[in-house]
Amino acid sequence: MISTVNKYLSLVKFSHTIFAMPFAMTGFFMATIKAQQPFHWQQFVLVVLCMVFARSAAMAFNRWLDADIDKRNPRTAQREIPAGIIAPGNALFFVIANAALFMLCSWFINRLCFFLSPVALLVVLGYSYTKRFTALCHLVLGLGLSLAPIGAFLSVTGYFDLLPVLVSVLVLCWVSGFDIIYALQDEEFDRSQSLNSIPAWLGKPGALRFSEVLHIIAGIIVLGIGVIGHFHWLYWIGAGVFIIMLVSQHLLVKPHDLSRVNLAFMTTNGIASVVYAVFVISDMLIIG
Repeated sequence: MISTVNKYLSLVKFSHTIFAMPFAMTGFFMATIKAQQPFHWQQFVLVVLCMVFARSAAMAFNRWLDADIDKRNPRTAQREIPAGIIAPGNALFFVIANAALFMLCSWFINRLCFFLSPVALLVVLGYSYTKRFTALCHLVLGLGLSLAPIGAFLSVTGYFDLLPVLVSVLVLCWVSGFDIIYALQDEEFDRSQSLNSIPAWLGKPGALRFSEVLHIIAGIIVLGIGVIGHFHWLYWIGAGVFIIMLVSQHLLVKPHDLSRVNLAFMTTNGIASVVYAVFVISDMLIIG
């Protein structure tokens, strides 16, 4: 049983939840503190479950759809489906089950979230097709993860607001930027298979410039959120760390040296998301 669970946790790269979950929590607490909505534990748990189920469905669907591509790529050939660890049919059932559980949880949150849940699934599942026809697939991935903060905010308030929308745009630019860096590893493979990506389109130097522009925009939005949201000194510490982490990953990765891509991808971005969320939420809870 434990072995099976570990296989599926590996299939969906559960550790990568660290990227979106902190921003979902940021959106949730913006609703309960900034928008002065009551805090309910049941609602909080449902938001966390929605995050887990939606992300698990999206990641497993990506692995199922791309199994043949992954099998041809030396970097991904040992993933669970091409390596025969998880059968394709079981992976697809896992996708359907998680998608259904996501919609079920959204039903218990509020009707707006339920009616928007198919749209969210269309985005997060549809991302997997995009590399087949557009180099802007990284932006679609960013869009999928950017639904986390605004979705959490909607789960509490039932309406949209500028601040969580800005946080969502921040996530879109941040995630798209670091996904381009991660995709540098597959530039030659993508080109050989007629797959679309920013590195395959622009080459490594051009892709890094594109990523830098997205991260500059993300940094500007971080500063804008602090001003528009009337945050205090705790927020600015978190914002400072986030921007430092943005800069550091571009210092770690060079067109001619991709040896530290995983360090830039997992470590710096994991630190960025967690530290930023902790300080944003602390600022709201402690200072108000």
